[in-house]
Amino acid sequence: MARAQFQKGEKVWVECVGVWARIEQVQPVWAKGFDEPVRVTYDVGLGREFLAQELAVPVEDAKAVSEGDKRWRLLRARNKWQTADDCPHHPFPGTYPVVVTDPQDWGGWRVPGAEYDRDPERIEYQARLIAAAPRLLALANTMIEAVADVPDDAPPEMRRLADAARNLVRDVTEVTTVAPVTEQSTTRMSSRSEPLPDAPTESRATQAA
Repeated sequence: MARAQFQKGEKVWVECVGVWARIEQVQPVWAKGFDEPVRVTYDVGLGREFLAQELAVPVEDAKAVSEGDKRWRLLRARNKWQTADDCPHHPFPGTYPVVVTDPQDWGGWRVPGAEYDRDPERIEYQARLIAAAPRLLALANTMIEAVADVPDDAPPEMRRLADAARNLVRDVTEVTTVAPVTEQSTTRMSSRSEPLPDAPTESRATQAA
């Protein structure tokens, strides 16, 4: 017996293609002589049907919840590769930015000295943006909640922005997990006329970055 793991309209990650999609059709596959479907496939609008094990569902990342109220900090580390006299074109000669995400000033983000020297202004901007990321995420969540509290009174533009923010937040806080496969052996019960179709042709593409 095969049971559907996803519902029509549900958002899923298609692992072999590397894209998000929505379930357009849930299609049970019948075999002659069996009273229940022997397989369930899913049409997600990508040209072929997929099995449950080829799809994954988004779930909230526990780490995203625990890190939600953390404050990341932008510090400056001594440039061990160049002295201040060697790099007067740097915004802060003799140092480079480090974003720390741990209360003990461990972990986080930094770049190699050669990469910083190639485009220091760009790296400085990236450091500021990364350090501000938790506060920007909190701001997006605040806007989402504010619109959700008064959905009928919020201006259309605010509702549109809240929807965009919600999708962006999900990209950050949700990870994928493969749906459990619960197919069991089937017992011949009756003589259905629908034949078992051939298995769909596998077509695997390079996963998107």
